[in-house]
Amino acid sequence: MQWKDGSTSWEKLADLKEAYPVEVSEYAVSNKLDSQPAFAWWVPYVLKKRDRIIAAVNKRYVKKTHKFGFEIPKTVERAYEIDKENGNTFWADAIEKEMKNVRVAFNIVDKEDIPKGYQYIDCHIIFDVKMEANFRRKARLVAGGHQTDQPNVPTYASVVSRETVRIALTYAALNDLEVKGSDIKNAYLAAPCEEKVYTILGPEFGPDQGKYAIITRAQYGLKSAGSSFNRHLADCMNHLGYTACKADPDLWVKAERRPDDGVWYYSYVLFYVDDCLAIRHDATECLKQIDKCFPMKEGSIGDPDIYLGAKLRRVRLDNGVTCWALSSAKYVEEAVANTEKYMKEKLGIQSFPKIGSGPWPNGYVSETDDSPELEPAKANYYQSLVGILHWMVELGRVDVITETSVLASHMAMPREGHLDAALHVFGYLRRKHNARMVFDPTYPEIDQDQFIRHDWGRFYGDVKEAIPVDCPTPLGKSVDLRMMVDADWAGDKARRRSRTGFFIFLNSAPIAWCSKRQATVETSVFGAEFVAMKQGVEALRGLRYKLRMMGIPISGPSYIYGDNMSVIKNSSKPESTLNKKSNSVCYHAVREAVAMGECLVTHIPTGDNLGDLATKLIPGGVKRSRLVDMVLYDIESPAVADD
Repeated sequence: MQWKDGSTSWEKLADLKEAYPVEVSEYAVSNKLDSQPAFAWWVPYVLKKRDRIIAAVNKRYVKKTHKFGFEIPKTVERAYEIDKENGNTFWADAIEKEMKNVRVAFNIVDKEDIPKGYQYIDCHIIFDVKMEANFRRKARLVAGGHQTDQPNVPTYASVVSRETVRIALTYAALNDLEVKGSDIKNAYLAAPCEEKVYTILGPEFGPDQGKYAIITRAQYGLKSAGSSFNRHLADCMNHLGYTACKADPDLWVKAERRPDDGVWYYSYVLFYVDDCLAIRHDATECLKQIDKCFPMKEGSIGDPDIYLGAKLRRVRLDNGVTCWALSSAKYVEEAVANTEKYMKEKLGIQSFPKIGSGPWPNGYVSETDDSPELEPAKANYYQSLVGILHWMVELGRVDVITETSVLASHMAMPREGHLDAALHVFGYLRRKHNARMVFDPTYPEIDQDQFIRHDWGRFYGDVKEAIPVDCPTPLGKSVDLRMMVDADWAGDKARRRSRTGFFIFLNSAPIAWCSKRQATVETSVFGAEFVAMKQGVEALRGLRYKLRMMGIPISGPSYIYGDNMSVIKNSSKPESTLNKKSNSVCYHAVREAVAMGECLVTHIPTGDNLGDLATKLIPGGVKRSRLVDMVLYDIESPAVADD
């Protein structure tokens, strides 16, 4: 075996077949070895599979010729032809705008002036139509990064977590800080290129077509572009006095003093690649400082409007509190409209399934569904529907969190019944698309008498909560943490696994939520509830760490509400014992967290436990409406209005 570096070695044929099946098969055919016993039975199978995969990829690439009813060109020449056919210059204007921005990344040179060691790559333009900008045509020049070797450094650009965004918005309202947003113009092009590459300019460069050029900026498509941008961004933020949060490196933190009252607080800057969100007493000034290093799109600095696909608005609650709210209504409407169109054109279904008042078909059990398996095209569509639902849940549509989790458990082998259930959920969203999640900083009413404190020293010793030694000094107003947790015992009818569900609140703002099937089969309700409690405690521990690394003071322990009295008593009373070894890990993990003062637990009636929404497929009715109202507002609700 001869490797790329020129070295040779003897390897087992079986190992090569497993590691490089396509290369070995092609080698056998080219050297007329495919008729030999070691290859005769294996080569045809591998090559057939290779051809099938390539055909599927090509079909998927060529298949998308239109978007929102507009043809998407594959080449620059075709883009100009479409403009000529339609009597406009939409695509030509998009190309001109893109080339005006990206020319800075190309240094035109003579062929003989290309330095030794530079690698040739292709560049081409990809096209798109942007719905949120009145179907604006978009052109993007990308480099053929697939033609270069893999760098020895990380190659991706990380993004701030949605949980961090929710915390920051709540912190802004709690401390009366401004929130402003902006978009970095051609973000990657602000960073230098770390790869040694050159190209030959294409027709999009006009009179410079055919000339040689060295790529000097982190052009989109290069393997190192993301990491180059991140490093350049870090240099800029450090220069401005900001420090990356150790709990989320895409959150930048800086201690500042409010000029009007002299109060110290932390200002934040959050990056989701090129989407920038600043939280400060004068957030606009902060973005203007960043603009000097990373030019912003013209007119983009201002009140945030669309963030991560959802509407971001300042709202005023009926209690007089002004805070921020996130609404996915527009995303939901567009997703439902696209789904309805696909149903009619591709599936031959003229309307969504007949629905009741809930998002799940009455009496339907997905685990025992024995309807025919979906063909590949429909299976792929089902997976895309689940992905859309997952993003809706991330944007706050937690009223379908359990339904989405159940549908996601069938991604590997979806059936026709599962697709019908997914369409049923979309039918529910079609009727109830208006909902917003409000990050209310109001302090909740916590009855301290419900949480009994005991001396745990005799059982766990002098244990204390692990507080990071390198966390910044807490500044600003303190926050309370609450969690409502539940488990659906043996809810999976096929495997009898239970489901964990919980909601975590920062003051009155929902920050984190989870609906997930447990990894083990629990033989009792007690065991399933303790597993759910342990998973919730671990999530709270991670959140407390993040808050401390953000410099946000925590007023005390996390308050946990559960509806299983046995679990509550065993978690709060030191003298209780457990002899069942299979539950002992979760049992002691929760009890030790209580012993160290990290959290306290108490009982809550089942009807008031929001965790039920994340564990059970609750049909439409009074209970479901009450639980949804605990975490979501209707856009037209009189309790919340745009500020």
